[in-house]
Amino acid sequence: MATLTVVAPLGWMWQSSLLPDSYDLAAMGYADWGGGPRPESGHDHGSGEGEGPGEVAVADLVADPALTADVTAELVVRDEGDRVTVNGSTPGPLLRATEGDLVEVTLVNEDVADGATLHWHGVDVPNAADGVAGVTQDAVMPGEEFVYRFVAEQVGTYWYHSHQVSHEQVQQGLFGGLVVDPADPEPVDVDEVALVHRYGGAGTLNGAEGTTAIEAEPGDDVRLRVVNTDNGVATVWPAGVPFRVLAVDGTEVNGPDEVTGEAVAVPAGGRVDLGFTVPEEGVRVDFSGGTSLTVGSDPTGRRTPAPSTVVDLLHYGAPADPPFAVDDPDRRFDYVIDRRPGFLDGRPGMWWTVNGGLYPDVPMYMVEEGDVVVFEIDNRSSDAHPMHLHGHHGLVLSRDGEPATGSPWWVDSLEVGVGETYEVAVLADNPGVWMDHCHNLPHATEGLVAHLMYAGVRSSFRVGGDHGNHPE
Repeated sequence: MATLTVVAPLGWMWQSSLLPDSYDLAAMGYADWGGGPRPESGHDHGSGEGEGPGEVAVADLVADPALTADVTAELVVRDEGDRVTVNGSTPGPLLRATEGDLVEVTLVNEDVADGATLHWHGVDVPNAADGVAGVTQDAVMPGEEFVYRFVAEQVGTYWYHSHQVSHEQVQQGLFGGLVVDPADPEPVDVDEVALVHRYGGAGTLNGAEGTTAIEAEPGDDVRLRVVNTDNGVATVWPAGVPFRVLAVDGTEVNGPDEVTGEAVAVPAGGRVDLGFTVPEEGVRVDFSGGTSLTVGSDPTGRRTPAPSTVVDLLHYGAPADPPFAVDDPDRRFDYVIDRRPGFLDGRPGMWWTVNGGLYPDVPMYMVEEGDVVVFEIDNRSSDAHPMHLHGHHGLVLSRDGEPATGSPWWVDSLEVGVGETYEVAVLADNPGVWMDHCHNLPHATEGLVAHLMYAGVRSSFRVGGDHGNHPE
Protein backbone atom coordinates (compact mmCIF):
# COMPACT_ATOMS: atom_id res chain seq x y z
CA MET A 1 0.00 0.00 0.00
CA ALA A 2 2.84 2.37 0.83
CA THR A 3 4.43 1.63 -2.55
CA LEU A 4 1.14 2.22 -4.35
CA THR A 5 0.71 5.51 -2.50
CA VAL A 6 3.97 6.71 -4.06
CA VAL A 7 3.85 5.00 -7.45
CA ALA A 8 0.22 5.66 -8.36
CA PRO A 9 0.48 9.49 -8.32
CA LEU A 10 3.77 9.32 -10.23
CA GLY A 11 2.17 7.07 -12.81
CA TRP A 12 -0.76 9.45 -13.16
CA MET A 13 1.59 12.42 -13.53
CA TRP A 14 3.62 10.57 -16.15
CA GLN A 15 0.53 9.55 -18.10
CA SER A 16 -1.06 12.99 -18.00
CA SER A 17 2.15 14.64 -19.26
CA LEU A 18 2.28 12.61 -22.47
CA LEU A 19 1.64 14.60 -25.63
CA PRO A 20 -0.10 13.03 -28.61
CA ASP A 21 1.95 12.31 -31.73
CA SER A 22 0.09 15.14 -33.45
CA TYR A 23 -1.85 17.96 -31.83
CA ASP A 24 -3.38 21.36 -32.48
CA LEU A 25 -1.35 23.76 -30.37
CA ALA A 26 -4.29 26.19 -30.12
CA ALA A 27 -6.27 23.56 -28.21
CA MET A 28 -3.60 22.98 -25.57
CA GLY A 29 -3.40 24.52 -22.12
CA TYR A 30 -6.09 26.90 -20.89
CA ALA A 31 -7.50 30.24 -22.00
CA ASP A 32 -6.42 33.36 -20.11
CA TRP A 33 -8.48 36.42 -21.09
CA GLY A 34 -6.50 38.77 -18.84
CA GLY A 35 -9.54 40.01 -16.98
CA GLY A 36 -11.08 41.41 -20.13
CA PRO A 37 -14.29 40.48 -21.96
CA ARG A 38 -14.69 37.41 -24.12
CA PRO A 39 -15.98 37.96 -27.66
CA GLU A 40 -19.74 37.70 -28.16
CA SER A 41 -19.22 35.37 -31.14
CA GLY A 42 -18.57 32.56 -28.70
CA HIS A 43 -15.15 31.77 -30.15
CA ASP A 44 -12.98 30.44 -27.39
CA HIS A 45 -9.65 28.78 -26.92
CA GLY A 46 -9.81 25.14 -27.87
CA SER A 47 -11.85 25.56 -31.05
CA GLY A 48 -8.63 24.74 -32.85
CA GLU A 49 -9.09 23.64 -36.43
CA GLY A 50 -12.88 23.60 -36.23
CA GLU A 51 -14.96 25.95 -38.37
CA GLY A 52 -16.66 28.93 -36.80
CA PRO A 53 -18.56 32.02 -37.95
CA GLY A 54 -16.24 34.82 -39.00
CA GLU A 55 -13.12 32.83 -38.20
CA VAL A 56 -9.97 33.15 -40.27
CA ALA A 57 -7.37 30.41 -40.66
CA VAL A 58 -3.73 31.04 -39.83
CA ALA A 59 -2.77 29.97 -43.35
CA ASP A 60 -4.90 32.80 -44.79
CA LEU A 61 -3.13 35.54 -42.82
CA VAL A 62 -0.82 36.58 -45.66
CA ALA A 63 0.44 39.69 -47.41
CA ASP A 64 -1.77 41.10 -50.17
CA PRO A 65 -1.44 38.61 -53.07
CA ALA A 66 -1.87 41.47 -55.54
CA LEU A 67 1.43 43.06 -54.47
CA THR A 68 4.45 42.31 -56.64
CA ALA A 69 7.83 41.64 -55.08
CA ASP A 70 10.40 44.44 -54.78
CA VAL A 71 13.06 42.25 -53.17
CA THR A 72 13.45 38.56 -54.00
CA ALA A 73 15.87 35.95 -52.73
CA GLU A 74 16.29 32.18 -52.79
CA LEU A 75 17.82 30.67 -49.66
CA VAL A 76 19.00 27.06 -49.97
CA VAL A 77 19.71 25.24 -46.71
CA ARG A 78 22.11 22.31 -46.60
CA ASP A 79 23.32 19.88 -43.96
CA GLU A 80 27.13 19.99 -43.95
CA GLY A 81 27.81 17.80 -40.94
CA ASP A 82 28.47 20.04 -37.96
CA ARG A 83 26.98 23.04 -39.79
CA VAL A 84 23.73 23.91 -41.51
CA THR A 85 24.48 26.46 -44.21
CA VAL A 86 22.37 28.95 -46.13
CA ASN A 87 23.48 29.34 -49.75
CA GLY A 88 26.71 27.60 -48.79
CA SER A 89 27.70 29.75 -45.83
CA THR A 90 26.89 30.53 -42.24
CA PRO A 91 25.76 33.07 -41.45
CA GLY A 92 23.57 33.09 -44.52
CA PRO A 93 23.48 36.05 -46.89
CA LEU A 94 22.52 39.46 -45.54
CA LEU A 95 19.13 40.49 -46.92
CA ARG A 96 18.47 44.19 -47.39
CA ALA A 97 15.19 45.92 -48.21
CA THR A 98 13.83 49.47 -48.22
CA GLU A 99 10.87 50.58 -46.15
CA GLY A 100 7.66 49.67 -47.97
CA ASP A 101 9.21 46.92 -50.12
CA LEU A 102 7.37 43.65 -50.63
CA VAL A 103 9.97 41.02 -49.71
CA GLU A 104 9.62 37.55 -51.23
CA VAL A 105 12.01 34.83 -50.07
CA THR A 106 11.94 31.22 -51.26
CA LEU A 107 13.31 28.69 -48.79
CA VAL A 108 14.65 25.55 -50.48
CA ASN A 109 15.58 22.59 -48.30
CA GLU A 110 18.24 20.59 -50.08
CA ASP A 111 18.89 17.90 -47.49
CA VAL A 112 18.21 19.01 -43.88
CA ALA A 113 16.55 15.81 -42.69
CA ASP A 114 14.47 17.31 -39.85
CA GLY A 115 13.02 19.95 -42.15
CA ALA A 116 13.50 23.70 -41.80
CA THR A 117 11.66 27.03 -41.69
CA LEU A 118 12.60 30.72 -41.66
CA HIS A 119 11.39 32.93 -38.82
CA TRP A 120 11.83 36.68 -39.40
CA HIS A 121 12.95 37.62 -35.91
CA GLY A 122 11.64 41.03 -34.86
CA VAL A 123 9.68 41.68 -38.04
CA ASP A 124 5.93 41.89 -37.46
CA VAL A 125 5.07 39.80 -40.51
CA PRO A 126 1.63 38.38 -41.36
CA ASN A 127 1.08 35.29 -39.22
CA ALA A 128 1.39 32.79 -42.10
CA ALA A 129 4.89 34.14 -42.84
CA ASP A 130 6.19 33.79 -39.26
CA GLY A 131 8.02 30.54 -39.96
CA VAL A 132 7.09 28.49 -36.88
CA ALA A 133 6.74 24.78 -37.67
CA GLY A 134 3.42 23.37 -36.52
CA VAL A 135 2.01 26.80 -35.68
CA THR A 136 2.18 28.96 -38.84
CA GLN A 137 3.37 26.42 -41.44
CA ASP A 138 4.60 22.87 -41.92
CA ALA A 139 8.33 22.28 -41.79
CA VAL A 140 9.92 22.35 -45.24
CA MET A 141 11.26 18.84 -45.78
CA PRO A 142 14.17 17.79 -48.06
CA GLY A 143 13.28 18.47 -51.67
CA GLU A 144 10.52 20.94 -50.70
CA GLU A 145 10.34 24.73 -50.81
CA PHE A 146 8.24 27.46 -49.23
CA VAL A 147 7.68 31.12 -50.19
CA TYR A 148 7.58 33.88 -47.55
CA ARG A 149 6.01 37.24 -48.42
CA PHE A 150 5.80 40.32 -46.24
CA VAL A 151 5.92 44.09 -46.54
CA ALA A 152 9.00 45.58 -44.87
CA GLU A 153 7.11 48.27 -42.96
CA GLN A 154 9.52 48.50 -40.01
CA VAL A 155 12.87 50.19 -40.51
CA GLY A 156 15.68 48.58 -38.54
CA THR A 157 17.99 45.65 -37.87
CA TYR A 158 16.53 42.13 -37.78
CA TRP A 159 17.54 38.56 -38.52
CA TYR A 160 16.15 35.29 -39.79
CA HIS A 161 16.58 31.80 -38.40
CA SER A 162 15.01 28.38 -38.38
CA HIS A 163 12.08 27.66 -36.07
CA GLN A 164 12.10 23.90 -36.64
CA VAL A 165 14.20 22.11 -34.00
CA SER A 166 15.49 25.64 -33.45
CA HIS A 167 17.72 24.85 -30.47
CA GLU A 168 19.87 22.72 -32.78
CA GLN A 169 19.55 24.37 -36.18
CA VAL A 170 20.26 27.94 -35.04
CA GLN A 171 23.34 26.87 -33.11
CA GLN A 172 24.52 24.93 -36.18
CA GLY A 173 24.26 28.02 -38.37
CA LEU A 174 20.84 28.31 -39.98
CA PHE A 175 20.49 32.07 -39.64
CA GLY A 176 21.34 35.37 -41.30
CA GLY A 177 20.84 39.12 -41.06
CA LEU A 178 18.07 41.35 -42.39
CA VAL A 179 18.19 45.16 -42.61
CA VAL A 180 15.30 47.41 -43.59
CA ASP A 181 16.54 50.85 -44.64
CA PRO A 182 14.36 53.96 -44.40
CA ALA A 183 12.82 55.27 -47.59
CA ASP A 184 14.54 58.61 -46.94
CA PRO A 185 17.76 57.67 -45.15
CA GLU A 186 20.12 60.00 -43.36
CA PRO A 187 23.66 59.76 -44.76
CA VAL A 188 26.14 57.50 -42.96
CA ASP A 189 29.68 56.71 -44.07
CA VAL A 190 29.96 53.14 -42.73
CA ASP A 191 26.98 50.84 -42.15
CA GLU A 192 28.10 47.46 -40.81
CA VAL A 193 26.22 44.41 -39.52
CA ALA A 194 27.87 42.26 -36.83
CA LEU A 195 26.18 38.93 -36.13
CA VAL A 196 27.45 37.48 -32.85
CA HIS A 197 27.42 33.67 -32.69
CA ARG A 198 29.14 30.77 -30.97
CA TYR A 199 29.74 27.64 -33.00
CA GLY A 200 30.36 25.13 -30.26
CA GLY A 201 32.56 27.09 -27.88
CA ALA A 202 34.09 29.46 -30.44
CA GLY A 203 32.84 33.05 -30.55
CA THR A 204 32.52 34.65 -33.99
CA LEU A 205 31.50 37.86 -35.73
CA ASN A 206 29.81 37.17 -39.06
CA GLY A 207 31.26 33.66 -38.87
CA ALA A 208 34.88 34.75 -38.29
CA GLU A 209 36.86 34.22 -35.09
CA GLY A 210 39.27 36.77 -33.61
CA THR A 211 39.42 40.35 -34.87
CA THR A 212 37.60 41.66 -37.94
CA ALA A 213 38.88 44.84 -39.62
CA ILE A 214 36.53 47.40 -41.18
CA GLU A 215 37.89 50.12 -43.46
CA ALA A 216 37.05 53.68 -42.45
CA GLU A 217 38.57 57.14 -42.52
CA PRO A 218 38.95 59.53 -39.60
CA GLY A 219 35.78 61.59 -39.29
CA ASP A 220 33.54 58.88 -40.77
CA ASP A 221 30.18 58.38 -39.12
CA VAL A 222 29.55 54.69 -38.35
CA ARG A 223 26.38 52.73 -37.71
CA LEU A 224 27.23 49.35 -36.23
CA ARG A 225 24.28 46.92 -36.17
CA VAL A 226 24.89 44.24 -33.52
CA VAL A 227 22.75 41.09 -33.75
CA ASN A 228 22.93 38.53 -30.95
CA THR A 229 22.13 35.09 -32.42
CA ASP A 230 23.30 33.21 -29.32
CA ASN A 231 21.37 31.83 -26.34
CA GLY A 232 22.84 34.21 -23.75
CA VAL A 233 23.60 37.91 -23.38
CA ALA A 234 26.23 39.39 -25.70
CA THR A 235 28.10 42.41 -24.35
CA VAL A 236 29.70 45.01 -26.64
CA TRP A 237 31.86 48.02 -25.79
CA PRO A 238 33.59 50.54 -28.08
CA ALA A 239 36.96 51.33 -26.49
CA GLY A 240 37.83 54.93 -25.74
CA VAL A 241 35.34 56.60 -28.08
CA PRO A 242 32.01 58.24 -27.25
CA PHE A 243 29.06 56.42 -28.79
CA ARG A 244 25.27 56.49 -28.87
CA VAL A 245 22.70 53.70 -28.81
CA LEU A 246 20.80 54.59 -31.97
CA ALA A 247 18.22 51.78 -32.01
CA VAL A 248 17.06 48.80 -29.98
CA ASP A 249 15.34 45.81 -31.60
CA GLY A 250 14.78 47.78 -34.79
CA THR A 251 13.25 50.88 -33.16
CA GLU A 252 15.11 54.21 -33.13
CA VAL A 253 15.97 55.64 -29.71
CA ASN A 254 14.56 59.10 -29.03
CA GLY A 255 17.28 61.60 -28.12
CA PRO A 256 20.13 59.11 -27.58
CA ASP A 257 22.73 60.35 -25.10
CA GLU A 258 26.45 60.13 -25.75
CA VAL A 259 28.07 57.36 -23.70
CA THR A 260 31.69 56.77 -22.73
CA GLY A 261 33.17 53.92 -20.69
CA GLU A 262 30.06 51.76 -20.57
CA ALA A 263 29.06 48.56 -22.31
CA VAL A 264 25.80 47.58 -23.99
CA ALA A 265 24.15 44.26 -23.11
CA VAL A 266 22.28 42.63 -26.00
CA PRO A 267 19.80 39.88 -25.05
CA ALA A 268 19.65 36.61 -26.96
CA GLY A 269 17.79 37.38 -30.18
CA GLY A 270 18.10 41.14 -29.59
CA ARG A 271 19.74 43.85 -31.63
CA VAL A 272 21.30 47.25 -30.92
CA ASP A 273 22.56 49.83 -33.39
CA LEU A 274 25.54 51.85 -32.13
CA GLY A 275 26.70 55.14 -33.63
CA PHE A 276 30.11 56.82 -33.35
CA THR A 277 32.56 58.99 -35.27
CA VAL A 278 35.96 57.54 -36.12
CA PRO A 279 38.83 59.47 -34.49
CA GLU A 280 42.32 59.75 -36.00
CA GLU A 281 43.55 56.73 -34.07
CA GLY A 282 40.59 54.55 -35.13
CA VAL A 283 38.11 52.57 -33.03
CA ARG A 284 38.22 49.15 -31.44
CA VAL A 285 34.94 47.45 -30.52
CA ASP A 286 35.22 44.41 -28.27
CA PHE A 287 32.59 41.74 -27.70
CA SER A 288 32.12 39.14 -25.01
CA GLY A 289 33.12 35.76 -26.40
CA GLY A 290 36.58 36.88 -27.47
CA THR A 291 35.82 38.67 -30.74
CA SER A 292 36.66 42.23 -31.74
CA LEU A 293 36.07 44.70 -34.55
CA THR A 294 38.48 47.45 -35.60
CA VAL A 295 37.19 50.42 -37.55
CA GLY A 296 39.96 52.26 -39.38
CA SER A 297 43.10 51.81 -37.29
CA ASP A 298 43.38 49.78 -34.08
CA PRO A 299 44.00 52.26 -31.24
CA THR A 300 45.02 49.65 -28.66
CA GLY A 301 46.34 46.60 -30.50
CA ARG A 302 44.69 44.30 -27.98
CA ARG A 303 41.38 43.53 -26.33
CA THR A 304 40.29 46.01 -23.70
CA PRO A 305 38.72 45.15 -20.33
CA ALA A 306 34.96 45.11 -20.24
CA PRO A 307 33.49 48.16 -18.47
CA SER A 308 31.96 47.53 -15.08
CA THR A 309 28.67 49.23 -15.98
CA VAL A 310 26.19 48.86 -18.83
CA VAL A 311 23.82 51.34 -20.41
CA ASP A 312 20.47 51.21 -18.57
CA LEU A 313 17.85 51.48 -21.29
CA LEU A 314 15.13 52.08 -18.68
CA HIS A 315 16.47 55.63 -18.31
CA TYR A 316 18.46 56.17 -21.53
CA GLY A 317 17.45 58.86 -24.02
CA ALA A 318 14.60 61.36 -24.03
CA PRO A 319 11.02 60.47 -23.09
CA ALA A 320 8.14 60.70 -25.57
CA ASP A 321 4.45 59.88 -25.50
CA PRO A 322 3.58 56.30 -26.52
CA PRO A 323 1.39 55.83 -29.63
CA PHE A 324 -1.39 54.18 -27.60
CA ALA A 325 -2.76 54.63 -24.09
CA VAL A 326 -1.13 52.29 -21.55
CA ASP A 327 -2.64 53.50 -18.26
CA ASP A 328 -5.92 51.55 -18.55
CA PRO A 329 -5.21 48.39 -20.59
CA ASP A 330 -7.97 46.12 -21.86
CA ARG A 331 -6.22 43.04 -20.46
CA ARG A 332 -3.46 42.29 -17.97
CA PHE A 333 -1.53 39.04 -18.13
CA ASP A 334 0.81 37.40 -15.63
CA TYR A 335 3.81 35.53 -17.06
CA VAL A 336 5.46 34.02 -13.97
CA ILE A 337 8.59 31.99 -14.73
CA ASP A 338 9.85 29.35 -12.33
CA ARG A 339 11.11 25.76 -12.26
CA ARG A 340 10.05 22.56 -10.55
CA PRO A 341 10.36 18.79 -10.86
CA GLY A 342 7.82 16.86 -12.88
CA PHE A 343 7.22 15.17 -16.21
CA LEU A 344 7.40 16.83 -19.63
CA ASP A 345 5.99 14.56 -22.32
CA GLY A 346 6.80 11.57 -20.11
CA ARG A 347 10.35 12.68 -19.29
CA PRO A 348 11.17 13.24 -15.61
CA GLY A 349 13.28 16.24 -14.72
CA MET A 350 13.44 19.84 -13.56
CA TRP A 351 11.33 21.82 -16.02
CA TRP A 352 10.44 25.48 -16.51
CA THR A 353 6.96 26.54 -15.49
CA VAL A 354 4.66 29.32 -16.65
CA ASN A 355 2.27 30.51 -13.91
CA GLY A 356 3.09 27.31 -12.01
CA GLY A 357 2.17 24.92 -14.80
CA LEU A 358 4.33 22.56 -16.83
CA TYR A 359 3.83 22.59 -20.60
CA PRO A 360 1.23 22.08 -22.01
CA ASP A 361 -0.67 23.15 -18.86
CA VAL A 362 0.22 26.79 -19.53
CA PRO A 363 -1.89 29.81 -20.47
CA MET A 364 -3.00 30.68 -23.97
CA TYR A 365 -3.07 34.47 -23.75
CA MET A 366 -6.29 35.47 -25.53
CA VAL A 367 -6.84 38.90 -27.10
CA GLU A 368 -9.10 40.68 -29.54
CA GLU A 369 -7.70 42.88 -32.29
CA GLY A 370 -7.23 46.42 -31.02
CA ASP A 371 -6.70 45.46 -27.38
CA VAL A 372 -4.03 47.16 -25.33
CA VAL A 373 -2.54 44.51 -23.06
CA VAL A 374 0.06 44.64 -20.31
CA PHE A 375 2.22 41.64 -19.49
CA GLU A 376 3.83 41.40 -16.08
CA ILE A 377 6.83 39.12 -16.58
CA ASP A 378 8.07 37.85 -13.23
CA ASN A 379 11.23 35.73 -13.17
CA ARG A 380 11.23 33.68 -9.98
CA SER A 381 13.76 31.17 -11.30
CA SER A 382 17.52 31.01 -10.81
CA ASP A 383 18.36 31.76 -14.47
CA ALA A 384 17.93 34.84 -16.63
CA HIS A 385 15.51 34.55 -19.56
CA PRO A 386 15.52 36.53 -22.84
CA MET A 387 11.78 36.66 -23.58
CA HIS A 388 10.65 36.98 -27.20
CA LEU A 389 7.11 37.68 -28.38
CA HIS A 390 6.56 37.01 -32.09
CA GLY A 391 4.64 39.38 -34.34
CA HIS A 392 4.65 42.38 -31.98
CA HIS A 393 6.87 44.89 -30.24
CA GLY A 394 6.35 45.67 -26.58
CA LEU A 395 6.87 48.95 -24.72
CA VAL A 396 8.71 48.52 -21.42
CA LEU A 397 6.77 50.37 -18.71
CA SER A 398 8.70 49.44 -15.58
CA ARG A 399 11.31 47.17 -14.04
CA ASP A 400 10.83 46.00 -10.45
CA GLY A 401 8.22 48.72 -10.00
CA GLU A 402 10.54 51.50 -11.22
CA PRO A 403 8.94 53.37 -14.14
CA ALA A 404 10.76 53.84 -17.43
CA THR A 405 11.86 57.48 -17.78
CA GLY A 406 14.05 57.47 -20.90
CA SER A 407 13.26 57.07 -24.55
CA PRO A 408 10.33 54.74 -25.21
CA TRP A 409 12.03 51.34 -24.91
CA TRP A 410 10.51 49.07 -27.53
CA VAL A 411 11.56 45.43 -27.49
CA ASP A 412 10.83 42.10 -29.07
CA SER A 413 13.63 40.40 -27.07
CA LEU A 414 13.84 41.36 -23.39
CA GLU A 415 16.38 40.06 -20.88
CA VAL A 416 14.54 39.32 -17.63
CA GLY A 417 17.16 38.77 -14.98
CA VAL A 418 16.94 36.57 -11.90
CA GLY A 419 14.34 38.01 -9.55
CA GLU A 420 13.34 40.78 -11.96
CA THR A 421 9.80 41.81 -12.86
CA TYR A 422 8.96 43.81 -15.98
CA GLU A 423 5.72 45.40 -17.13
CA VAL A 424 5.45 45.50 -20.92
CA ALA A 425 2.57 47.00 -22.94
CA VAL A 426 1.58 45.47 -26.29
CA LEU A 427 -0.95 46.64 -28.87
CA ALA A 428 -2.80 43.65 -30.35
CA ASP A 429 -2.71 44.74 -33.98
CA ASN A 430 -1.47 41.64 -35.83
CA PRO A 431 -3.99 38.74 -35.79
CA GLY A 432 -2.74 35.19 -35.49
CA VAL A 433 -1.27 32.63 -33.13
CA TRP A 434 2.10 33.87 -31.87
CA MET A 435 4.85 32.27 -29.84
CA ASP A 436 5.90 34.02 -26.61
CA HIS A 437 8.96 32.14 -25.40
CA CYS A 438 12.44 32.23 -23.94
CA HIS A 439 15.07 32.77 -26.64
CA ASN A 440 17.61 30.76 -24.73
CA LEU A 441 16.38 28.09 -27.11
CA PRO A 442 17.18 25.05 -24.95
CA HIS A 443 14.91 26.64 -22.31
CA ALA A 444 12.07 26.64 -24.85
CA THR A 445 12.57 22.91 -25.42
CA GLU A 446 12.35 22.51 -21.63
CA GLY A 447 8.90 24.07 -21.49
CA LEU A 448 9.45 27.83 -21.32
CA VAL A 449 6.97 28.70 -24.05
CA ALA A 450 3.45 30.10 -24.23
CA HIS A 451 1.40 31.72 -27.01
CA LEU A 452 -0.64 34.82 -27.75
CA MET A 453 -3.83 34.00 -29.68
CA TYR A 454 -6.42 36.28 -31.26
CA ALA A 455 -10.11 35.54 -30.97
CA GLY A 456 -11.53 34.69 -34.38
CA VAL A 457 -8.38 32.89 -35.55
CA ARG A 458 -8.20 29.11 -35.98
CA SER A 459 -5.26 26.77 -36.51
CA SER A 460 -4.13 25.48 -39.87
CA PHE A 461 -1.24 23.26 -38.74
CA ARG A 462 -0.34 20.68 -36.12
CA VAL A 463 2.73 20.00 -34.03
CA GLY A 464 4.16 16.57 -34.86
CA GLY A 465 2.32 14.85 -37.68
CA ASP A 466 3.66 13.79 -41.06
CA HIS A 467 6.07 16.74 -41.25
CA GLY A 468 7.47 16.14 -37.76
CA ASN A 469 6.80 19.75 -36.79
CA HIS A 470 8.87 20.63 -33.71
CA PRO A 471 9.35 24.40 -33.46
CA GLU A 472 11.65 24.50 -30.42
